[in-house]
Amino acid sequence: MKVKQAAKVQSKWIKTKILLQNSSIKPFIPDTRRWNEANLKQMIRDYKMIYIKPERGTYGNGVIRAEHKEGSYKYQLKEKVHNFDSFPAFYQSLSRTVGKRSYLIQKGIRLLKHSGRRFDIRVMVQNSPQGVWEATGIIGRLGQKGKIVTNYHSGGRPLAIGTLLQSHLGTAQQTRLTEELYALGVRIARQMNKTYPNIRQIGVDVGLDAGMTPWIIEVNTNPDPYIFNQLKDKSMYRKVMRYRRAAKGK
Repeated sequence: MKVKQAAKVQSKWIKTKILLQNSSIKPFIPDTRRWNEANLKQMIRDYKMIYIKPERGTYGNGVIRAEHKEGSYKYQLKEKVHNFDSFPAFYQSLSRTVGKRSYLIQKGIRLLKHSGRRFDIRVMVQNSPQGVWEATGIIGRLGQKGKIVTNYHSGGRPLAIGTLLQSHLGTAQQTRLTEELYALGVRIARQMNKTYPNIRQIGVDVGLDAGMTPWIIEVNTNPDPYIFNQLKDKSMYRKVMRYRRAAKGK
């Protein structure tokens, strides 16, 4: 793949293809394919729940959650749920919603919940002032009730991951998981950096399923550092901002 000089990569499809080249990252990437009728039919029947998302987009805008159960189909966009008795009707409605825009279909991950609400995890990875990739922050994002995305700009609430994981894992297990997510984040940053050498920071959004398997939902090459300021402990925020300022000075 040709090396490109860019600090911000918008295409989720390109980012997915870059990560799939790394055998140590590939197992954590949900099945992701381009939007078309054949892929929709196969994936909704294989996985029962999928996400349909714009190839280019931010803040969870345009993300659709679709499900298939006992011959019926439904999808949710924002707070509205649409129900269908057949695949053709389901596809036609989705096709009108997607329109001419480029969309991807991704295997759905049934996220862990806290107080009945879905959550995922953001891992911040930055190039240090010494030029070394380092995981500098980790934070949970608790989705708003009734919404399918956890983004802060869509009403998600940033919380310490210990708060979200306390009913799922013990303290020692949480520490191990954090270390695993940090290591995964650094591998992702190094892999992205091979194709895009000007990248200085990434935000890796990770979903955990019931088996505690981490799934890479998305990699953001222009992550919002300010969500870390929502934590009571400001040490992560201070470090993230220090590295961010150093990167801008290079």
